[in-house]
Amino acid sequence: MYAIVEIAGHQFKVEKDQKVFVNRLQTEEGKKVAFDNVLLIGDGDNVTVGAPAIDGAQVGAKVVKHLKGDKVIVFKKKRRKGYRVKNGHRQSLTEIVIESIVASGAKKAKKEAPKKEAPAKKAAPVKKEAPKTEAKAKPAAKKSSGKPDDLKKIEGIGPKIASTLVEAGIATFAQLAKAEPAKISEIIAEVRGNHVPDTWPAQAQLAADGKWDELKKWQDELDGGKA
Repeated sequence: MYAIVEIAGHQFKVEKDQKVFVNRLQTEEGKKVAFDNVLLIGDGDNVTVGAPAIDGAQVGAKVVKHLKGDKVIVFKKKRRKGYRVKNGHRQSLTEIVIESIVASGAKKAKKEAPKKEAPAKKAAPVKKEAPKTEAKAKPAAKKSSGKPDDLKKIEGIGPKIASTLVEAGIATFAQLAKAEPAKISEIIAEVRGNHVPDTWPAQAQLAADGKWDELKKWQDELDGGKA
């Protein structure tokens, strides 16, 4: 029996006891993980195709270890501009071993949704008395309106992730600096792609403190928010 399953944004053809290298997962080494987005299952002459995924199908695996792939040289050049940039990149990977392929009846792995704050109760309207001629009416106090920060200035955060964080209540650099990387991974779990938010809180702290030169120097050494 074999299956075609989507793991961390890529599709793989897998069989039981097969070792697969996928984009970095947040699961710790030695723990089990399940993938519900199974697109096709083949068992001899019987082939089941999903639309797009097969309902109730699941591929179970175990995380063996986290590692980095071979170095890839990225060279950029602009003709007649004197512009040349050479960088090296090593992709963050996770080695997993396939333990089971279930064609139907599997329960989907539950993902913890970010907690939403309860809306504040509106105060009952208070009747205003007509101001006396002798006493002057006091000017109404201005409400402080805190504007959200541009989270896209953090290396590794794009427009989709920024809007997802704002919806979850993380709209400023100070709030992002206090968030745990594991919690951030839960919030952006539905965003397509491989995202490693390990350095995001530290970057946000530098931005909140106004240390832009130090942040820019560090970001030049990062690759998509990964060290």
